[in-house]
Amino acid sequence: MAEADRTETTRPTGGRGERSSAVQRTFALLEMIVSQTRPMSLAQMADRLDLPKPTVHRLASRLETEGLLAREPSGKQFTIGPRLNTLAIDTLTASAQRAPRHAVLQALAEETGETCNLGILDGNQVVYLDRVETHWPLRLQLSVGSHVPLHCSAMGKLFLSQMTKRAREKIYAAGPLQRFTEQTLTDPHVLEKELQQIRAEGVAVNDQEYMVGLVGLAVPVPDPEREGRFAAALAIHAPQPRLDAEKILGCVPVLRSAAERLSQVLGAPA
Repeated sequence: MAEADRTETTRPTGGRGERSSAVQRTFALLEMIVSQTRPMSLAQMADRLDLPKPTVHRLASRLETEGLLAREPSGKQFTIGPRLNTLAIDTLTASAQRAPRHAVLQALAEETGETCNLGILDGNQVVYLDRVETHWPLRLQLSVGSHVPLHCSAMGKLFLSQMTKRAREKIYAAGPLQRFTEQTLTDPHVLEKELQQIRAEGVAVNDQEYMVGLVGLAVPVPDPEREGRFAAALAIHAPQPRLDAEKILGCVPVLRSAAERLSQVLGAPA
């Protein structure tokens, strides 16, 4: 490893080939970080990329300075930074890529007669990437870019169920879960039992846990490039008088079909 370090430091600097190599290494590091379900140490990154540890440390430090990577509180592991998270959200909401997936949401809204949402994880919340409102006069209006909590929304609980237990424990340890309604689950132990069922069934329901009178249902959108992972969550919600928590489960097949179409759209070339 020491020999590799000396070889790298004695190369001519400033050449076009070296700049290209640095860009390739930077993107390789970013791609690896975003593909992981948990933070990585410098040693793990160096081993996975087959690069000298000092090289990885230099790349990671630069990316951290730019906000593309962030250190865990321990200071020993790296994860996705706020700027990289924002870049990913902005990319997914770009108008050129929005039309095909918006068409899927429109078709789903027409078929179910209810408001449809597409969301992704953004820190300890869910952010709406796209949305189609129902034609019914009784509805909840939340614009694209709105954030909803993890522990009391259908999409949020779906994302929570896929996290590692350690990641969830960090969320619980950050402070008490906020109570929004009488139905909100604020006891982590009770919530964990529901998350086990959600993980097993791949379906999450919000029964007036975020807002009184609002019921929601969410299913995962499969990641087209990583088997067993999901890229986003697809949900519908409706006023409880129109569609209660039991009746809304009848929409699971049509939601899953739409989620598969969305997966194909997300995996298609731009």
